[in-house]
Amino acid sequence: MVVVSHSCDPFVAQFDHDRASFLTGVFTGSFVRPCVPLFTMMTGVLLLPVNVSLKEFYQKRITRILIPLAFWSIVLPLLFYIYLNFINPGTTNPAITKADHTLNATLTKLYTFVFNFNYATTALWYLYMLIGLYLIIPILSVWLRQASQQDIKLFLKVWGVSLLLPYLKMLAPALGYPGNYGNKGLFGVCDWNDYGTFYYVSGFMGYLVLAYYLARYPLNWSWPKLLRVTIPMFLVGYAMTCGEYILMQKYFPGNYAYLEIVWYFTGINVFLMTFAVFVIVQKMNSKPSPVVAKIASLTFGIYLCHFVFVGVAYDLIGTITALPLLIRIIGIALLTFAISYLIVRVMESFAWTRRFVR
Repeated sequence: MVVVSHSCDPFVAQFDHDRASFLTGVFTGSFVRPCVPLFTMMTGVLLLPVNVSLKEFYQKRITRILIPLAFWSIVLPLLFYIYLNFINPGTTNPAITKADHTLNATLTKLYTFVFNFNYATTALWYLYMLIGLYLIIPILSVWLRQASQQDIKLFLKVWGVSLLLPYLKMLAPALGYPGNYGNKGLFGVCDWNDYGTFYYVSGFMGYLVLAYYLARYPLNWSWPKLLRVTIPMFLVGYAMTCGEYILMQKYFPGNYAYLEIVWYFTGINVFLMTFAVFVIVQKMNSKPSPVVAKIASLTFGIYLCHFVFVGVAYDLIGTITALPLLIRIIGIALLTFAISYLIVRVMESFAWTRRFVR
C-alpha cells in the first residue's frame, strides 16, 4: 500500500497540467491512505505490552532503527544523484525537482539527515516518528497493564476528538480566527509553543493504543454486522479523503499545506478507513502461506529502499501514454516492489548487510 501510494505521486503532481492524471492519482492514492496507520497498529499489536526493562527495550528497538536510518539516509541521496545526473538526466517526473539533486545538494544531504529527512529520503520520515513511538511505548505499556477496558476506551474517545483538529484548523480562519500573531495554531499553539491542548493525546500514539485495545478486546461481531459497519466506514472515509483533496486543490491552488491536511494520517477520514481494514483482517484470522510470510519478513527493507525506484519505474512505465493511467500506476508499484524485493533479498543473505534491511 505504501509503494502504491508513492507510485501515485508523479500523477498527483500534474495538478491542472494533466487533470486526468491528477484525478487518477488522487483516487488511487486516497484508497491506500491507511497504509501508515496500519504500520503503526502492527507496532502496537507486536510490542504492547512491553515485557523487558526500559533500557533493554531502547537498546534493542531504537538501535535497530538508527542503523538502517543512517545507512539509507546516505545511500538514497547518492542513488538519486547517480540516476538523475548520469543514467537518466532527462527524466520528466513532475514530482522531482532536479535542483534538489545536484552534487552540492547531495553532499549536504549526507550529513543533514541527522536533523530531518529530505526528498530523496521521503519514506524515511516514518522512522523518525517511529523512534518517538519507541521512546514512549514502555511508559505507555505500564499504564495499559493496569488500565481497565473503560479507561482505554475513554482515552480513545479523547484521541478521537484530536482526529478532528485538522479540519478545525482549516475551519477556524473561515470563521474569522486571525491566528496568534499570524500563527494559525489552535489551543495554545503559537510561535513560542508547539505543545497545545491535544498534543499529548494525539497523533500516532492513538493508533498504538487502538491496536492494543482491539487485540485485547476484539470485536465479537458476526460477519454481517462487521461488514455493515466497516464497509460504510471505509467508503465514507475514502470519499472524504479524495473528495476533499480535490476540493482543496480547486479552491486553494498552490496551498500544499491545506492539501496535506486532508491527507493527514491522523485525521478522522483516514482513521475511518484504517479501522475498517484492521478489524476485517483481524476477523479473517488467516495464516499466511510460506511465500507470503517470506515476502512479509522483507517488507521493512522494501519500505526503506523503494522510494528511489518509484522514480525509475515511472520513467519506464509512467510515460507510456498508450497504457491507461491506473494500469501505469499499478505497473510502477509492481516494478518498484519487485526491484526493491530483489535488492533486499540479496542484502538479507549477507550478515554484514542484513542489519540495514531487517
